[in-house]
Amino acid sequence: MLSEDIKDFGLDLGYSRVGITTADSFPSYIEELKARYEMYAWYIEGSFQPLKGAEPRIIMPSAKSIIVAVYDGSKESFPEKLVGKIGRLYQSRCYLAPRHRINGARRQLMRDFLERNGCEVAQRLVVPERLTAARAGIVTYGKNTFAFADGIGSFILMTAFIVDAKLKYDEPTIDVECPPKCTACIDACPTGALYEPLKMNPRRCIAYNSFMTQDSLPAGTTTDIPPEIRDKMGTWIHGCDICQEVCPRNQKRLKAKLPENEFLAKVAKDFELTKLLNLTDEFYTKRVQPLMYNYIREKKYFQRNAAIALGNTGDPTYITDLAKAMQDPDELVRGYSAWALGKIGGSQAKRILEASLARETAESARKEIEAALLTA
Repeated sequence: MLSEDIKDFGLDLGYSRVGITTADSFPSYIEELKARYEMYAWYIEGSFQPLKGAEPRIIMPSAKSIIVAVYDGSKESFPEKLVGKIGRLYQSRCYLAPRHRINGARRQLMRDFLERNGCEVAQRLVVPERLTAARAGIVTYGKNTFAFADGIGSFILMTAFIVDAKLKYDEPTIDVECPPKCTACIDACPTGALYEPLKMNPRRCIAYNSFMTQDSLPAGTTTDIPPEIRDKMGTWIHGCDICQEVCPRNQKRLKAKLPENEFLAKVAKDFELTKLLNLTDEFYTKRVQPLMYNYIREKKYFQRNAAIALGNTGDPTYITDLAKAMQDPDELVRGYSAWALGKIGGSQAKRILEASLARETAESARKEIEAALLTA
């Protein structure tokens, strides 16, 4: 039977769960997105086009089934040096992976299998994958808005394939299986992005601010990260795991003794925030791009995030590196390095800021330097 063959092949490829649901629309999802348009305009108007994906048959009239595969991104341990800086799912290199890398190749192999077995597979149609996976019976929800796979946790990647074949559908598991009175994720969120169970304001989320604050994105999104958010970003430079780290449902996996990933161990050995701040082409190619290829294409955003992280350490030993960054060609890097110097403070930081202000010509950087001088 084709449905069983699809599941077997997915498991053979390395997916941990495979489920199947109908290609029906997702009216509740559409309603939620529209109701919170101001929070999600950047996503609604962006390249993913979620409102279209929530009605698969409008784009692909022949669609009958959605196959959802779950990949376990936490089967191996994560280096302590990278935890708290790069989200675990990005360290696992499975999210939006290109075809020439193993996780992108897995997705392509699954698509090829479906096509060889007579299925037409939708091109570039992004369905609400967490909801789809729950409808396909392979995940449940957490109050932190993440999907959880039984026995694994929430550090998972869901990939959906919309096909024109009528298959055997699984029973939905659209449930919240958190302890009834648990609010650990909401209590731990530094910025208040999680404001009630199953509700998040992405514009306050550390992950969003680390990689979606770019001038090229729609709905008025800019490079600016509000100072109140910067203060609470800690050392996160790409993503944030806080609400998943405190979740009781993830503790077994987080505390498990897992095998080391040799590649991550090698990356971690020479990964430094200072190298990210004053970013060379070699370091970007060998140590940054292999992990963080998902959303950021311009180096200046990595440098900006590194500046925020260094400022949040409060460690004056980083002042020399920040002083070097104050001479970077990009005004964004100079501006956020100024913020970091102001956050660290002290007479040395103040002297660097004053000297930088005297030569600064870009208005945005000047404003950051002036603000930093008030706190240095």
